[in-house]
Amino acid sequence: MILNYINWNLDPEIANIFGFSIRYYSLMFVTGIILTIYTLKWLFKKEGLSSENLDKLTMYGIVGLVVGMRLGHCLFYELDYYLANPLEMILPIRFLEEGGFEFTGFQGLASHGGVLGFLIALFFYSRKTKQSMIGTLDLIAIAAPLLGVFIRFGNFMNSEIIGIQTTSPLGVIFERIDNIPRHAAQLYEAISYLIIFTIMVFLYKKMRHKFKRGFFFGLVLVLIFVARFLIEFVKENQVGFEDEMSFNMGQILSIPYVIIGVGFMIYGLIRARSTTHNNV
Repeated sequence: MILNYINWNLDPEIANIFGFSIRYYSLMFVTGIILTIYTLKWLFKKEGLSSENLDKLTMYGIVGLVVGMRLGHCLFYELDYYLANPLEMILPIRFLEEGGFEFTGFQGLASHGGVLGFLIALFFYSRKTKQSMIGTLDLIAIAAPLLGVFIRFGNFMNSEIIGIQTTSPLGVIFERIDNIPRHAAQLYEAISYLIIFTIMVFLYKKMRHKFKRGFFFGLVLVLIFVARFLIEFVKENQVGFEDEMSFNMGQILSIPYVIIGVGFMIYGLIRARSTTHNNV
């Protein structure tokens, strides 16, 4: 039986202008942020919240997300290297052994660190605007999976975060890596996040008055990180030390988020039941 695998050999770089690289990943990341902001704009309008607060949330959120994703990768996956080269944590360059440096962009971003960084930024946003942090989290939870869709699609364009070998006819040969047919783990995640985004929008439109503060945030944490945990089984480990582990770093870091998500869902359901009881 001859299997027709998908051959993937896209150049991650769209163009190079005066030494500055424009890459598909960056384009996908920016597109995801823009669409997420537009979704939040719709949610803020539905909730009667000011566009001024959305502007502030955007500023705080992007800074927290990007810094968290970058530091998360450096500290969780390549701690020894970045402790020896701390400037490379915050600068999009790599110092060369023969002297000088090269522009690399920020190669290495961890979603777990991004969530943590965003939560810290949201705390300061809430202090600044006097808006409920949990209420804001519920709105962000509805829009956030959309960003995940584009980030993982950007990973696919980059031929990175690849899957393990497969004999499935849907296997992809990432020619920039090797000639082995692999699971398109990036696309699995992108599709999962798109489904989660659809579920969250549906629940918000149909049941937003039933579920109280914290439920939507908890639900999206559970859905995203359970999906992430399961898809990690068909991914190649990102760093060598994971080969000796029963569960890789992505799975281990997903567990606390699932537990926290369940906690917020329970809290939200208790609040909903309490409100219903008081209104009887």
